[in-house]
Amino acid sequence: MSLRTFTVSLLIFSSFISGIVYSKEFKNKSDANDNKSRFEQLELFNKVLHLVETQYYRQVNTEKLIEGALKGMMETLDPHSTFLSKDFFEKMQNDTQGEFGGLGLEVTQRDGVIYVVTPIDDTPAFRAGLKARDRLVEINHEPIIGLSLEQAIEKMRGKIGESIHLGISREGADSVKHFKLKRELIKVKPVKGELLKDRFIYLRLTQFQKRSAESIEESIKNLKSKIKGNLEGIVLDLRSNPGGLLDQAVDVSSIFLKEGIVVSTEARDPQNKDIRYVKKSGFKDLVTPMVVLINGASASASEIVAGALQDYKRAVIMGSQSFGKGSVQTVAQLDQHTGVKLTIAQYMTPKNRKIQAIGILPDVVLEEVEKDALEKNFKEDRYIREKDLKNHLTATIETDEEKKYRLDQEKEERIKRMKNLEKKKVVKKEEVDEEIFKIDKPSEDYQVSQAVKYLEGFNVFKDMKKNN
Repeated sequence: MSLRTFTVSLLIFSSFISGIVYSKEFKNKSDANDNKSRFEQLELFNKVLHLVETQYYRQVNTEKLIEGALKGMMETLDPHSTFLSKDFFEKMQNDTQGEFGGLGLEVTQRDGVIYVVTPIDDTPAFRAGLKARDRLVEINHEPIIGLSLEQAIEKMRGKIGESIHLGISREGADSVKHFKLKRELIKVKPVKGELLKDRFIYLRLTQFQKRSAESIEESIKNLKSKIKGNLEGIVLDLRSNPGGLLDQAVDVSSIFLKEGIVVSTEARDPQNKDIRYVKKSGFKDLVTPMVVLINGASASASEIVAGALQDYKRAVIMGSQSFGKGSVQTVAQLDQHTGVKLTIAQYMTPKNRKIQAIGILPDVVLEEVEKDALEKNFKEDRYIREKDLKNHLTATIETDEEKKYRLDQEKEERIKRMKNLEKKKVVKKEEVDEEIFKIDKPSEDYQVSQAVKYLEGFNVFKDMKKNN
């Protein structure tokens, strides 16, 4: 394809996309702020492209230039809208199948720093001891300064069985920690179940993927059959669950709800509203007392389930404020190999509460602390949430004054959080190393034990009420 043909195609494509995105009202506002027409803006882009191609001191790849421009355009929107290159587009198609190759690491980026959100259970990253809030600084002994999140993820991908080195900076450690991992075929087990005190069911859902709801159903039936007396409560652990398939969020909610709306969406066009209802058929548990655990890394589908169960008062939500990822993305395929992931709406709970950049607030706030830290009375909000991400979408459309006020408040909050972190005593390197490989059982988990105590207290109160 010649440069001229490619440029004309780009202009047509850009005009087509612009025609979809801009309404007449929005265009008028844009024209009032900028006298340049859309065609003039595109012509400006064309001039810069031509200048780089002809004057840059080395020969350039036009395709890579255009791809970089498209990525830059999408990055101005919000953290979840992005241009999908060939490799990344293929990866997205595999991520929700519950089986993929890699390290089992959920990562995000803030202010140019790539953070570990959570390692997925029973994966190379989890077994090696990587933790939430670890900062990724090296991949295969090469610094990753300046890399985008997509580029870093691409570097971590590779053939199953190949080894990879990660350099991690961790709070409390005085030097870079080095990890050697081997890529595996990641078969994520969505649900882990366990009996607590012989009468409470503990369910940890790690990700909303295919068969998540079926796995919960199977776990409940299996564990219930082992109880000699009556089932007295269910603890559904959604902590550090990054989300996944919307259909599975609806299916999981439907297990515990009789009827009604699970989630709805608010789009640009008020007429374009998607409503998902409770499925009335299938396995149900509508009466067992229930606690749902969430934290700052519980996102998307996790927040949909927690919000629905909270709105219908079906479960008590315990833990800390969730991530706040309440926006809806769609993937549009542009050709055989590339696509665009675009934010098109935001989720609403059954009572029309917005999740985006707000999250789900627990009914009972329960700090996520380790046993040794309880005596120190130190509280630390260590999670990166949706509202911390650059260009994050707000739940409502803001005026310039409202946006300035919000940014000032968020800045003060970040400063406060950093001061709290500075107060924390530096842990010796030897202690950190021991801590890395320590995996608490649910029965030894502080928040889980508090959830069980709540259910025990609820049952005592219910029995007292019945007797009176």
